[in-house]
Amino acid sequence: MDIEFSLALPRDAIGIPMVRRVLGDAMRSLNVSETCIADMLLAVSEACSNAVRHGGPANRYEVSAAIGYGRCDVRVADNGDGLPSVPLRFPPPDTENGRGLLIMRSVVDEISFGVTPGRGTTVHLRKTLDWDDDRAARPRELAAV
Repeated sequence: MDIEFSLALPRDAIGIPMVRRVLGDAMRSLNVSETCIADMLLAVSEACSNAVRHGGPANRYEVSAAIGYGRCDVRVADNGDGLPSVPLRFPPPDTENGRGLLIMRSVVDEISFGVTPGRGTTVHLRKTLDWDDDRAARPRELAAV
């Protein structure tokens, strides 16, 4: 089964739990392993947080996902100034920010960036799915929205 969706969200942190819920429920409905789901939700949360924080002056950002063919692809696009550079290592422990891109890189199989200076950044996250065979025997639950 393939699932695709796209969300346009206000550039506010309140939308991040919604993205997590929709993506997590979609992956669970396909019996994806909880470890794999947790990795994708962490990466997507980081990408959405960056869009909220750096996606101005636009007041919206978009999340699109495709789950199928044994993988999950998520794109988070904003209309900010564009990503200046990708850090090569984690910042010092006393630094409050700057770990998100490296965290994303550590939990997904592929990460790429589409950057158009002054017009926005698109973060593309891809992960090969692992399956929870034990869940297939249990009845599926629909998400409450």
